[in-house]
Amino acid sequence: MENEEKVSRNFIEMEIDKDLAEGVYDTVHTRFPPEPNGYLHIGHAKSILLNYGLAKEYGGKFNMRFDDTNPTKEKIEFVESIKADIKWLGADWEDRLFFASDYFEQMYEGAVKLIKKGKAYVSDLSADEIREYRGTLKEPGKKDPYSDRTIEENLDLFERMKNGEFEDGSKVLRARIDMESANINMRDPIIYRVAHMTHHNTGDKWCIYPMYDFAHPIEDAIEGITHSICTLEFEDHRPLYDWVVRELEYPHPPRQIEFAKMYLTNVVTGKRYIKKLVEDGIVDGWDDPRLVSIAALRRRGYTPESIQKFVELCGVSKANSSADYAMLEYCVREDLKLKKSRVMAVLDPIKLVIDNYPEGQTEMLEAANNMENPELGSHEVPFGRELYIERDDFMIEPPKKYFRLFPGNEVRLMHAYFVKCVSYETDETGKVTVVHCTYDPETKVGSGFTGRKVKGTIHWVPAKEAVTLEARLYENIIDEEKGVYNEEDGSLNLNPNSITVLKNCYAEPCIKGAKAYESFQFVRNGFFCVDYKDSTEDALVFNRIVSLKSSFKLPKTEN
Repeated sequence: MENEEKVSRNFIEMEIDKDLAEGVYDTVHTRFPPEPNGYLHIGHAKSILLNYGLAKEYGGKFNMRFDDTNPTKEKIEFVESIKADIKWLGADWEDRLFFASDYFEQMYEGAVKLIKKGKAYVSDLSADEIREYRGTLKEPGKKDPYSDRTIEENLDLFERMKNGEFEDGSKVLRARIDMESANINMRDPIIYRVAHMTHHNTGDKWCIYPMYDFAHPIEDAIEGITHSICTLEFEDHRPLYDWVVRELEYPHPPRQIEFAKMYLTNVVTGKRYIKKLVEDGIVDGWDDPRLVSIAALRRRGYTPESIQKFVELCGVSKANSSADYAMLEYCVREDLKLKKSRVMAVLDPIKLVIDNYPEGQTEMLEAANNMENPELGSHEVPFGRELYIERDDFMIEPPKKYFRLFPGNEVRLMHAYFVKCVSYETDETGKVTVVHCTYDPETKVGSGFTGRKVKGTIHWVPAKEAVTLEARLYENIIDEEKGVYNEEDGSLNLNPNSITVLKNCYAEPCIKGAKAYESFQFVRNGFFCVDYKDSTEDALVFNRIVSLKSSFKLPKTEN
């Protein structure tokens, strides 16, 4: 039909469609296999949602698997943080949680099988010597002097490696492939090394550990993965992936497909750099809201839906590209604007006194929770003689086209009345401390008053009933003008103003008792989220998720 909507397919979906049509596979089974050596970041979100989304799209299965083959860098803390992040993003693995270390026995048996086939041997070369023998992109590698050991000798040495008879680095097991291959990854790669380390999952059972390029295809094959979706840097490793599953004779070998990573401009994603920021106390953990780890974005107040939208906008391709951080901010604004209640909060307060308002009187005024979404209803705000307003909503000598409060000028107080500035007080330094106004009781919102108009509307909070809070405003932790890395020493170019902490801010009483991760739109100041780590019931701390305005616009698409 002419009016039938065209569905755009990315190249991975087209490859899967082809495999299913040709009978290569009769189902789709994907996985997300992080190494638990740090927290996940925004780039990982693309891989998580892509792998999970493909399994869901094709009615297949999705595995959550930890590639925990390197005990030198792995921690239970990272395991738990990764599980929490993936659940929060919406990727549900149900009961399909696996660890590469669960397969250490099968991997060991696979290595023995390769030795028996003459496809692997034990080498005594050091790491530096192996690098030297491997050659370069322009020069072929040289034969390992230990590659002529007999199968019996290799079996004996490998067994003794497993039994802990050799020191770390003294021996490795190498695959016998082709030292003259144009692909360096195929020049007799190391598949096992000696490492006397305690593993978070297997304890001290093993003192030899498989290398990633050997372990990963075995894990996929054991679990019945059909499509091993990974990033472009593994494209050159694909021949080794295929060699492993072929030589170990798995009946239904998985297929590796590579896609481009998702890069964000001017952000820090390298685990080494984040670890240093944490250890140096520049940030207060892997979930510091200035970072782009998934835990940090969640703490700051980003939503799973906003990250899903961001990943969708970035798309799936074979070409590396970078997205502007402003696009991520656009996605969270779009997600929050119809969901969150709008409340009045004053971050830089100055007192406003309505001289002709009855002392001791309080009235309740109605305020819509979200002007764009009437379904969110409304709440009441107490109004009285003394209020707080933003300091920049009053000026003694204003510039042209300044429509807020100044001596003699009249504005509307949001949800309330017209007030006119009649005087002000200052301290000994000349700083304004109190603004005095009079109000017109005929101008109450909803009264139908049409006598005159004012050009400015400002927000406020009641001084007596206001809730005190701390607000944290964030900028990029990187100095954007200098770029992420210092060219001279490789250090980070940090922005010294990446966080501004504002204490003694005030908000409407309706936010009293706000819980961790609860978020609101603070009128004119942006979207804010209750900090789960530092906020308490009696001392609320809010992180600004994002300001209200952005210069980012979605690119136009052709029909």
